[in-house]
This record gives sequence, C-alpha cells and structure tokens, in this order.
Amino acid sequence: MQKPTLPKGTRDFGPTQMRKRLFIFDTIRQTFQRFGFQPLETPSMENLSVLTGKYGDEGDQLLFKILNSGDFAGGLTEPDLTAGSKALTPKIAEKGLRYDLTVPFARYVVMNRNSLALPFKRYQMQPVWRADRPQKGRYREFYQCDADVVGTDSLLCEAEIILMIHEVFQNLGIADFTLKVNNRKILAGIAEVVGAPGQEAILSVAIDKLDKIGTDGVMNELRERGFNEETLNKLDQLFSSQNVGNNQDVLRRLKGLFYNSAIGENGVEELEEVFRLVKEYGLSDLQAKYELDITLARGLSYYTGAIFEVKANGVSIGSVSGGGRYDNLTGAFGMPGLSGVGISFGVDRIYDVMDELDLFPASAGQGTTVLFVPFEAEARAVALPLLSQLRATGIAAEVYPDLVKVKKMLDYANAKQIPYVALIGSEEVQTNTVSLKNMVTGEQRRVAQDELVQLNWSAN
Repeated sequence: MQKPTLPKGTRDFGPTQMRKRLFIFDTIRQTFQRFGFQPLETPSMENLSVLTGKYGDEGDQLLFKILNSGDFAGGLTEPDLTAGSKALTPKIAEKGLRYDLTVPFARYVVMNRNSLALPFKRYQMQPVWRADRPQKGRYREFYQCDADVVGTDSLLCEAEIILMIHEVFQNLGIADFTLKVNNRKILAGIAEVVGAPGQEAILSVAIDKLDKIGTDGVMNELRERGFNEETLNKLDQLFSSQNVGNNQDVLRRLKGLFYNSAIGENGVEELEEVFRLVKEYGLSDLQAKYELDITLARGLSYYTGAIFEVKANGVSIGSVSGGGRYDNLTGAFGMPGLSGVGISFGVDRIYDVMDELDLFPASAGQGTTVLFVPFEAEARAVALPLLSQLRATGIAAEVYPDLVKVKKMLDYANAKQIPYVALIGSEEVQTNTVSLKNMVTGEQRRVAQDELVQLNWSAN
C-alpha cells in the first residue's frame, strides 16, 4: 500500500491552524473594506498567453504549466521533442496556474472595461502557485491578499497603501515591522548615474536578490549580465553611502545625485509627495514604520513607480507584504495607459511570523465554546433545545452525539480544547439545571437552564 504524501511546498491546515488563518484573512478583509475596496475572484488557471512575459524571464520559469487534456503528446514529432522546452511547451500546455493576482486582475479589467467605474478598487484573497524551491517561509502554493486601484495615477493611492499596511499589521498585533519604500524611477536614475542607462530592469532583478545572495552575489550577477567594473564600483559606493540617515536625508542626497537625471529626479519628487500626503492623513512620525531604501527593487518587471516591501522584525522570515505602481500592465492586453497601484499580503508568511512570535490572540484558535454532555436519552431531550438557544445568540456550541461514558465525552472536550462542558444527568433534568464545568480551571457549578443563554461566556 502506498503511503500518502503531499507535493513539496504544499501543506494541510487543520482546524486550529485554519481558525488562526481565518483571523488573518478577516483582519485584512475588514481593512480592505474600510478603505473602499470591493471583492473579486478570478480562476485558478489562466491561459499561458496571459501569464508569460509579465514577470521577467525568471518569473516565467516559475510558472506551473497544465498539460492539455487528452493525448497531449499525440501530435508531437521528433523535431518537437528535440527543439527544447521553450518551443515544446506551447504544443503541450495552453494553460497555467496563476503566479500572482495582479496580472489576472489586469486581464479582468481589460475584459470588463466597459462596465467598470474608474478608478476601480478591488481586493482579492486567493491562492497562487510558483514552481520555486521550497524552504522556510517559501512555498509552492500560498495565499495572497491583494488590494489594487486602477484608473488613476494620483499619489493619494500610494499614501493610502502606506496607511493600510500600518493598519493591517497593527490590527494583527505585529507592532515591530519595517515598511521599505522606493521608486523604480529612482533605480532608473541610478542606472543613468552609474553609466548603465536603460539597464534598470536588469539592475532591479539583481538587486532584488540582495538579501539572498549578498552584495558580492549581486555584483557577480550584474558582471555576468554585462555591467563593467567601473559601473559596479560606482554602484557599490552609491548604495553604501546614499542609504544613510532618515527619509529626508536620503531624499536630499538623491536630489544632488540626480541633477542630470530627469527620471531619477521625478522619482524623488513622487516620494516626497507621498510622504507629505501620509503626514496629512495623520500618520505621525512616532507611529510611522516606513523608511526609504534605495536598494529595494522588487524584481517583477511590470513595476514603474513607487514600490513597497514589509518585513517583520525579530524573525528569520522574508518579506510578508509587497507591491507597487504599474503604469501599463493592461497594455499587454490591448488597453494601454491605464495606471494602477497595489499591495499584496502573504498570509502564509504572516502566519509563520505570528506563530513564531506567539501573537495570535487566544480567541483566534478557539472553536466550540461549550459542549453539552447528556448522560442519557432524557437528558439529551433537555440539551438539544438549550443548544439551539445558545447557537441563536452566537455562541459556538455542540452536543456529544453518542451516549457513552462521561470520561470519554470529557476527553473529547479536552482534545478539542473546548473550555466549557454542560453536564446534564437525571438530577439536572429534575431540577431544571446544568452542571457547568470549566475545563481549564476544573471549577464546576450549577446553573439554571433558563439562565444559560444569559451568561457572559467570555468572562466565565
């Protein structure tokens, strides 16, 4: 008999884990709704023509392809098999699992452009798949919670994303986090200044790996991509000298650096405006957790303006949120010039952070509040109406389905971490009471049946 296994990079989630995950989902969803975003879902699979070419060469390699139905290899010839995977893939796979939620969103906007009121604000909370190498904090199947607004280039949207990030993490109880902010126009300006104009895409892909492969690894990758030693030396000096001080210090130095780079100067001006708007919204310097980091790159090729990345401090887990401005993602689908900006929260990494730091509130893992334990059939007839009354008031309650020994029913309550048990035997039936047992403290007391629904269960 074959032992059942899971594909690497995927996981099951039991009831306790799911309740905690739902706490994260609910917290993020409520924040999205408060900021005026509307819910949306798209299919798990997309046509490969929709997905490819949107994430750069490395992203394309991480797409999960779905083999065509039926005899997918029936029409293949010997030349097809020897032509290599790039040429073979379109012949055997027309669809793929979505890599993120942003590209499917852009496809949706284009397909429904005539019925959407712009600016269009949507949130989406669904799984995505990446054929990456599984490791701690990195999975092949994981959930993203995205919020995007398209149809406006107003920097108010960037400011609101910064506010929304602060609200989400504070409501989750993750007080110690850092939101790093940059602008791809600043990276384009840096490319011009160091003598590599037009190479900001290559630069961004390499810099995005800084945390994984270090400065030497980034420099070696850029060297392999054609950057000369003079350019690399300038780049190294710039990153080590410009990223010092507070946000205003960094912006001031960048202004001096970009005296001959219009695009770099534009990036600085945009960030200055975003930071000013954030303060106008009322986020004080004491509350603010954001900082300008010119080494932040976000490797996805569709970003064109502000970019964001969030890391929880005190844990060895990568970024838990990220996003940015994209000016022409819909252009790939025949609708050019529609600007958008968005943020994505990684639920799986947020879960790992909260689990490691023990940040989940006790109520997040709580399922059933009270278990009814009837000793015999007559007691069950009393228990069932009481059970329905509690449920009607919003209390999670259940009854043990079999008439078995009391110890077995109490063991069940302990196994499910149910905090209260309502014991009903012949004496309770005759006196119209229940014996309410606190499974945490062991305390037990008699309660009148008609008073049961009036109890404050959170205080018991």
